[in-house]
Amino acid sequence: MLSWALTFLVVAIIAGVLGFGGLASASAGIAQILFFLFLLVFLVTLVLHLVRGKAPPPPI
Repeated sequence: MLSWALTFLVVAIIAGVLGFGGLASASAGIAQILFFLFLLVFLVTLVLHLVRGKAPPPPI
């Protein structure tokens, strides 16, 4: 998911340099939404991992 955010960020930068303001704005908005979604998923999994604790050792 983070790679998609970076891809849209690069598209936004290239479109901005070439003068496509609408495309740059849309791509930057999508990149921002994906980044915050990635951040939210990361924080939720981090909290769940901390709450769950250490996993039991695998059986021999």
